[in-house]
Amino acid sequence: MAEIVNLRAARKRRARDAKSREADANRASFGVSTTAKAATRLENARAERTLRGHRIDGTPEGDPPLSTDAGPPARPSRPK
Repeated sequence: MAEIVNLRAARKRRARDAKSREADANRASFGVSTTAKAATRLENARAERTLRGHRIDGTPEGDPPLSTDAGPPARPSRPK
């Protein structure tokens, strides 16, 4: 036989669980000291510089590679 479930209690339990997950995330982000946050920022910046320096083409991510090819010619504008 199926278990009888009180929908109101299930809804409250789901809301409590969601709040608990949000509280865990907040504790993780806001419970860190300023010194630790600064150390993490410096470590991330150093890692980013190291990775950027080891790129094969030498260009920063997101920039197109340097090329002598000008690309296709521009299309002429249409007369109005």
